[in-house]
This record gives sequence, C-alpha cells and structure tokens, in this order.
Amino acid sequence: MKKISIGSWAYSIGPYANNPIPWEEIIVKLSELGFDGVELGGFGIHPNPYNHPTREDRERCKQQVADVGLEFSALAADLWAQHLLDTEDNTAYLNEFRKNLDFCVDLGIPGIRVDSVQPPTIFEQVDPEVARKRAVTTWKQCAREAADKGVYVTWEFEPGFAFNKPSDILRIVDEVNDDNFGVEFDTCHAHMVAAVGARQPGKKETLPGGAVEFARKLRGKINHIHLIDSDGTLHDDETSTHAPFGDGILDFAALLPELNAAGVPHNWWTIDLCFWPDAWAVTARCKAGVDELNRKYG
Repeated sequence: MKKISIGSWAYSIGPYANNPIPWEEIIVKLSELGFDGVELGGFGIHPNPYNHPTREDRERCKQQVADVGLEFSALAADLWAQHLLDTEDNTAYLNEFRKNLDFCVDLGIPGIRVDSVQPPTIFEQVDPEVARKRAVTTWKQCAREAADKGVYVTWEFEPGFAFNKPSDILRIVDEVNDDNFGVEFDTCHAHMVAAVGARQPGKKETLPGGAVEFARKLRGKINHIHLIDSDGTLHDDETSTHAPFGDGILDFAALLPELNAAGVPHNWWTIDLCFWPDAWAVTARCKAGVDELNRKYG
C-alpha cells in the first residue's frame, strides 16, 4: 500500500489566495482524515524559508507535523520569481534553490519540486535550444547539491510551463542524467501533455496511448507522483484542470499499474487539487477516492 499525502498549496493559492486555510488547521484535518503526510507548498502563509527563518522555527514546524502523525512527502519550492530560461546568469535561481534545499534538510523533507518557471510562450524571446541548455545546466547543479544533502530533485512538467512536449521532457531528463533528478508525474498534466498537446508551441506532439504510453516511456525516470483526475480542459487557459477523482476521464486502472512499474524510489502518492475552487470541501472525497485506488493498485 502507498502512503498518501496532499499538496497544501491547494488551500493557499488560486481560489484560496485571499482567504488561505491556516497551516495548523490543515494538518489537523488531514490527520483526522487518515492521511499519512502533507506535501508542503512553501509559500504564502504556510511554512517557508522566510516565515520560518531559524532552526528553532523549523524544529517547531517539524515537531508540529509529527505530533499529528503526519510526515512531509516533498516541498514545492517557490522559485517563480526567478529567471531560468531567459537569462545567462543562473546565480539568483541557484541561491533561491539553496535556501529551499536547506529548508528541506531542516524539516526532514526528502524531495524538492522544480519547474521550468517561464511559460511556453518564452520561445518567442529565447531560442529553445538555448533555453534547454540553461535548464539542463542549472538542474544538473541543483541535483548535485541536493544529493550532497540527501534530498532528491523532481521536475514537474505541465502545459503552463516551457518544455511541455513528450520529447522535450524525455530529452531534458536524459541530458541532466543524474540519479538524483527525475520527473514528477502528475496524472492530469500527463494527460494534457501526452493526449491533448495543450499549449504546445508549433506543431502539437501527442502519443497514441496518452498518459499511459508516456508513463511507459518514462520508466526509470519518474521519481515522484501526483494523482488527480483530468476532464481534458485547462484552468484559465493556463494549466491543467485538477479535477477530483471521478469528475474526469482518466483510466486509473490502466495508468496506476504502469506507474507501479516506473521504478519510483519511494512509496508516496500525493493528491493535487491545485486551483480547484472548493478544494477544502472535496478533500475528504478525494481521500476516499485515492484509498479505493490504493486498495486496488497500491
């Protein structure tokens, strides 16, 4: 059976940006619902390197999570103010990454999420080959530094960020070529990338077998999993709609056995309700849905 967590960002951004659910309320409720852990969105009012600047702050947070019987599954780091693809100098990005990496170490968080920061329209300003080399060079450095501190790096691809074609994703993870770097496979993003080709610049690139085929191509390269349904649409024409289980079209009976064969080096499944308008209200239903999937495929 898999350990189940959920991303805290669902309760702090988008529909919740003006009225985020307090961190303490979140972890107590998740514990009551039988979650094993929480995946920390390290920004806003939730714990992050800036509102928990000292070792003492971080020890208290770590203990607070342990006291309700939860673990951290990973950190979604706030790197979105940085430039990755449209600058030759990656110093600022690396420095911000390091702050979040140290935060992971202090809280005992095993993995740190990154993305390509800029939208797919960035290729109107930057040559794709130049941008790709910048991402690869930077993520190589991130992977090496994180490995030295016992934290793995996972790249979440999605329609809303550059390099959102299957071949782009496969090429970049191969070129980073580090055992401490892999792909975060979010099931709704995988569907929108591999089956729909959403927001892909130029000629669309999809796979006949959609997300299942893409998971097969990524065997040995996936090091983190987000589970959520997809209705085949985009949220605000930007990123994948994260539909609660049963509100979408994904074939988890085909997808989850393939993800079980992917070689993910840990036992977490993380629910992602990012931008869902009543995420707090549907959390219990999603936990029940993933529990059923866990009984069948975990």
